[in-house]
Amino acid sequence: MKDRNIPITEDELHAYVDGELPAERRAEVEAWLAAHPEDAERVQSWRAMAEMLHARYDDVAQEPVPARLELERLERRPRQWLYGAVAAALVAFVAGGAAGWVAHGAANTPSTFQSFTADALDAHRLYVVEVRHPVEVGGNERDHLQAWLTRRCGWTVFAPNLEASGLKLVGGRLLPGPNGPASFLMYEGPSGERYTIYTAKTESGATQMRYAKTDKDGALFWADRGVGYVVSGSGDRDRLTKVAQAVYDQAEKSGT
Repeated sequence: MKDRNIPITEDELHAYVDGELPAERRAEVEAWLAAHPEDAERVQSWRAMAEMLHARYDDVAQEPVPARLELERLERRPRQWLYGAVAAALVAFVAGGAAGWVAHGAANTPSTFQSFTADALDAHRLYVVEVRHPVEVGGNERDHLQAWLTRRCGWTVFAPNLEASGLKLVGGRLLPGPNGPASFLMYEGPSGERYTIYTAKTESGATQMRYAKTDKDGALFWADRGVGYVVSGSGDRDRLTKVAQAVYDQAEKSGT
């Protein structure tokens, strides 16, 4: 019999959301969530994101995988799970579809997630308090900013338009990243709240969104096409999720 005092792991929480947790462990996880409201809130956030992705991508998720892509996938990693949207025309969801993209952690190691979010949150806290010099290149030079960061970073850096979320581009700067240079973009709302987008190279191809919080600041991390993204902002998780989803959607459309 298992010791009920053993903490529930994050992998077990992901498996619980995915419906992959063994039946004998499910009651213990539910008891843990009842006694740990912060973990229960995280689980609810993962489910909400999964439902949003289902609504957005389920139609294309039913399309068959082209034989060419299926063959390449099997030759590379016979049992690898594929997450997210591919080229706006193909989304391959395996065993749970979009919920797996959001909640399952197999495609990304904790060290990558922790490293990226730690670096991004450090930069966020350092620069959002700056009044005169929060960025190197101002938002009024968007084209120059994108071209400069793209040239220095080695991938297409795209500054999304977040005006629909009430955020205006302040500008950006070049930062050191875990595997080379990193781009850093800052946005500001009408009440002065600031959000930042940190991107850097990663060995991960594509991963789910994962949430982290330090003090009063929250961050959402994901990776796509070998680039890791971290959107950081206030501890309002719903607001942060909407901003991160807008960034993700525009990045997908731009092909970055």
